[in-house]
Amino acid sequence: MPARKTYEQPRSGQKKTQPVRKKPVKGKQGHWLWLWMGFTGVAMLSATAGAMLAVSLSSMPLLQSQLSPDEAAIFGKGGSIARSSLRLPELTRPVNILVLGTKVLTSDLDQPQDENLGYHALVNSFDGLSDTMLLLRFDPENQKLRVLSIPRDTQTYVEGYGVTKINAANSYGGPALTAKATSDLLEGVGIDRYIRVNVQGVEKLVDALGGVTVYVPKDMKYKDDSQHLYIDLKEGKQHLNGDQAMQFLRFRYDKYGDVGRVQRQQVLMRALMEQALNPTTLARLPKILSVIQSHIDTNLSVEELVALVGFGVQTKRSDVQMLMVPGRFSGTGQHEVSYWLPNTRQIRQMMAQYFDQGYTDASDVDPSSLRVAIQDSTGEPDAVQSLISTLQEAGYRNVFVDESWREPLRVTRIVAQQGDDNGAASIRAELGFGEVRVESTGALNSDVTIQLGEDWLRKQAFSDNRFPSF
Repeated sequence: MPARKTYEQPRSGQKKTQPVRKKPVKGKQGHWLWLWMGFTGVAMLSATAGAMLAVSLSSMPLLQSQLSPDEAAIFGKGGSIARSSLRLPELTRPVNILVLGTKVLTSDLDQPQDENLGYHALVNSFDGLSDTMLLLRFDPENQKLRVLSIPRDTQTYVEGYGVTKINAANSYGGPALTAKATSDLLEGVGIDRYIRVNVQGVEKLVDALGGVTVYVPKDMKYKDDSQHLYIDLKEGKQHLNGDQAMQFLRFRYDKYGDVGRVQRQQVLMRALMEQALNPTTLARLPKILSVIQSHIDTNLSVEELVALVGFGVQTKRSDVQMLMVPGRFSGTGQHEVSYWLPNTRQIRQMMAQYFDQGYTDASDVDPSSLRVAIQDSTGEPDAVQSLISTLQEAGYRNVFVDESWREPLRVTRIVAQQGDDNGAASIRAELGFGEVRVESTGALNSDVTIQLGEDWLRKQAFSDNRFPSF
């Protein structure tokens, strides 16, 4: 096997060696939208009629790109993913969906749309670098929804182009090549379908859902006249509209760079799920899709899309688990290309545990081996020291204090940063308070991060009052 060559990211204006992209497929959007609206109303009123109509809705109205037979086969290895029921379509098996968020500027194209703009304008396109990459697993067998964030700077092998950043795969060969590169990175996991959405679509989606309330962890201010990108958000709990949500997502000017942005993506996604995923969302889905239809490209059929949304609506928020490809930074990026270097051993264990891919060699939890970070939201140094003492007495030797968690929390979050929910659950059992979350919003160099809340203060006060000293 020939040695793999290393390639850099394609630069602006530099021609890429790739096949000519095929023209988008233009479907009858008005026709499918009316079918959608009819489907939603009928399904709500009549189970039998809804099931009959669902059988007929097998088209792909949001497909914006034409896949070759070989490309389509990459997504069809698992067969059918949904079936019609007496009420709404439902999933027949666990399903993996690759989601790509793209941000394409006029400067990214070989022939800019308008050279007289004076700045690099956003283009309604899906063919650039992937700005966001997610692998979603809808698991009806275990009633779990899993979201794996893939940092766009992840170093991996892209067929035909060598070792590069994984976000270049979409620019080189679209969703099919990206799916293949993603599968190779993640222990050969199967990918059933894809969704591509550009930044304008995300903005319209947030607006269609009525905005989203999140806690902005610090003042975010950034200006780039060359892109007409202006970020200006204040610290605190805020209800963001679509444009403000995009500012929150696109800001990456802190010490974690792109990985910090991945963490904010997870914060925003969880907030959207908690606020917007409810039965009324399903009824509003036709209207939502009509708003963003020109900004989405997917090979999901209508029936499959309804089944996925229906599953999401029914999933408990505590059963939504958010992960990130484990790894480390390659360097500062000042004098060399900066990569996120994936940890193969941890990826293997994560894919086995959460994506039913391969096997895991995970053993019983050893408290002394867990790296436990504490992010305090209470502002009480004595409470932090008391927690450290409690953990050390229970055998957790590798405990350290990380930066404070800026959002005041009523309930402590015990975050399985690397996907080790057993380790997080063992700490929860030892402490007797808090909630376990599988997500990657904690300290990067921890196995478990404790985001300390007011419940720890209440627990201490109760203990002091119950056992007064004489």
